[in-house]
Amino acid sequence: MTTSVKVKFRPSTVTDKEGILYYQIIHNRTVRQITTAYKLYATEWDTTSQTVLSNSSTPARKPHLTLIQKHLQWDIERLRQIIATFSQSDQRFSADDIITEYHRLTTQGTFSKFMDTLITQYEAHGQIRTAETYTAARNSFIRFSHGEEIPLDGIDALLMQQYESWLLHTAGVTNNTSSFYMRKLRAAYNVAVERGLTQQRHPFRNVYTGKDKTAKRAVPLEIIKRIKTLDLSQAPFLQLSRDLFLFSLYTRGMSFIDMAWLKKDNLQSGHLIYRRHKTGQQLSIKWESCMKELVKKYEGLAKHYLLPIIVNDGDERGQYKRMQYRVNHALKRVSEMAGIAPALTMYVARHSWASIAKSKHIPTAIISEGMGHDSEQTTRIYLASLDASVVDKANKKILDLL
Repeated sequence: MTTSVKVKFRPSTVTDKEGILYYQIIHNRTVRQITTAYKLYATEWDTTSQTVLSNSSTPARKPHLTLIQKHLQWDIERLRQIIATFSQSDQRFSADDIITEYHRLTTQGTFSKFMDTLITQYEAHGQIRTAETYTAARNSFIRFSHGEEIPLDGIDALLMQQYESWLLHTAGVTNNTSSFYMRKLRAAYNVAVERGLTQQRHPFRNVYTGKDKTAKRAVPLEIIKRIKTLDLSQAPFLQLSRDLFLFSLYTRGMSFIDMAWLKKDNLQSGHLIYRRHKTGQQLSIKWESCMKELVKKYEGLAKHYLLPIIVNDGDERGQYKRMQYRVNHALKRVSEMAGIAPALTMYVARHSWASIAKSKHIPTAIISEGMGHDSEQTTRIYLASLDASVVDKANKKILDLL
């Protein structure tokens, strides 16, 4: 069985109007056509080579024509892959089968649309955080491609290297942020391969997908004291942001998301007991007077929660994310007022507890993840082997210094 694919140009019947390109598929003497959305003038098409003549038009038309040629290459490659797949099977197929499969892959086959599908599926299964990370990676890639719909078949090693260069030199992100986006896009691409939507081309083989060890951002005890005594009574939200920073420090560097979901029933027998959102690990922290005083200060501002991060019913995750942004922004102002550089963030509280703990010779085994360990697994091993009272005593030792 012989099959051929050609690109044809159909000129417009109207003078000085663009014509349209279409694909001609001949299989077992049956001829079928696929009309494209690509339009150009007769002078911009070479019938012999079946290529776009981008240099034959005005400079303003060149980007448009270059893009058409790129999409033609992607489409022809997709059709050839479909034909190759059908040919390798034992079943007979027709020209109509080729066209049906082409339309199926084209409908699902742009990278951003496929990622939209994955994001929707994660949201439907309650995997909101995963959906958010995929959304961030998708949005970054769309900014790089200026909104151009790139087919899955167009994702190759060269494109990913160009994207990495854009991330590092134009977007100005760090190696770890670039790697984060690459890992999310790679995971999505591999799912597309598993679902038969594209061939495996290993497009991420030449880009960085590892994790650099980041510099630990921490502030010393003297700075913490300065922050704590800063008079913010005339700026209520700055005061709240500073107090949330301190609460994180008081609670051994509790993450902002864990703080947001704390409720009164997390207080049990003089301890604050909660599970980390990131790992599901249960932690127990002795409820010290400084924690109690801070919570009492904002008592009644949140309907269901211990701290005024999520204050209304509905869209709880949206409230948490907006509050996280606002608090970190406010902490920059607090940093300026206290003469601190670089600026504070909620993440700094986590590492500051570690820095202070180490400076007071508290054993490394007592310090949790986010406080010097390289992995969550190491943290779980250490914490599981310690009596909770040992950790509480270490925390009390730090709090007394404040």
